[in-house]
Amino acid sequence: NAIFLTLDKFPQIGDIEESGSTLEENAFIKARTVHSITGLPAIAHDTGLEVGALNGAPGIYSARFAGKHCSYRDNIDKLLRSMAGVPDNLRDAQFKTVMVYVDKNVELAVEGVVKGTITKKIKGLAGFGYDPLFYISEYKKTFSEMTIEEKGKISHRGKAIKKMKKLLKEKSIISSIDTSSNMGREEYA
Repeated sequence: NAIFLTLDKFPQIGDIEESGSTLEENAFIKARTVHSITGLPAIAHDTGLEVGALNGAPGIYSARFAGKHCSYRDNIDKLLRSMAGVPDNLRDAQFKTVMVYVDKNVELAVEGVVKGTITKKIKGLAGFGYDPLFYISEYKKTFSEMTIEEKGKISHRGKAIKKMKKLLKEKSIISSIDTSSNMGREEYA
């Protein structure tokens, strides 16, 4: 069974600058950094919201779309302003998570995607980030309006975790893994 340690077990690592130009590059920067400092295999991910009408923005800048020290609300407000006047049929978007694994012998990458549309106003109070604007037509709800269970069934992070688990088993890197405990949050080593 695999044991997952989080970055709080390695305070010497500190913040890792995400200087890549893609989600995959940022995830590899984080995993390679953790692996090089700890010597342990590392899993990392990066996630972004990609909006068709904005040519894929905010993408790698999702967390800081409205500026370096912005709040979730600042990002939501900027997205709503950026989408003002965009017709319903052009409001497509997707959340994408790229998850990577790095050890001394191999580097692997998978991605999880969930497609939706951007609403014209905030709907729902749960979740975080762009959840109140990200609408899933099959559920007739935004991520913020969904229960944790509903969101968990279709989430981009959940899909990436399942794909990584399968790939690690296929490559015989692990024999079994329990993803119910802590894998899937902002944890790397």
